[in-house]
Amino acid sequence: MSNLRIIHIEIDDTRLAAPTPEIEQERQVAIFDLLEDNSFALPAHAGETTPEGPFRVNLAIRERRLVFEVSDEERQKLAEFHLSLGPFRQVVKDYFQICESYFAAVKNMPPSQIEAIDMARRGIHNEGARVLLERLEGKAEMDIDTARRLFTLICVLHFGG
Repeated sequence: MSNLRIIHIEIDDTRLAAPTPEIEQERQVAIFDLLEDNSFALPAHAGETTPEGPFRVNLAIRERRLVFEVSDEERQKLAEFHLSLGPFRQVVKDYFQICESYFAAVKNMPPSQIEAIDMARRGIHNEGARVLLERLEGKAEMDIDTARRLFTLICVLHFGG
């Protein structure tokens, strides 16, 4: 198994409202899926060697900014990124709205309508992953599936923030 991966992720929600049971479920599934299969690396910067994995990641929202703290297995800090939440706001809002529609549809709509809503949900999720990849360009490298899972965790944080 590659060392270029996340082996531990922590969500710092100490300053946020308690999540709903649905949000907590989303968070647990995203963390499980992320830790099962991900690709994550920190690029080398001028004159430095490439940081070796595996990595521990802490996600938080502080002073209205998304904060990624990346450390090694021994908890030695390797990097910290502060990203504006602005580029994520609309896609997070759209994602939660479509998720609400999807959960309501599952209860009483025919499969064809549920499938259409689910396709829209996946499209918005992909857009959120794309925004994350753009925002982390030059700071961290990951595949689209890892970005999708991290986007879910950002949504959970954003929802509580």
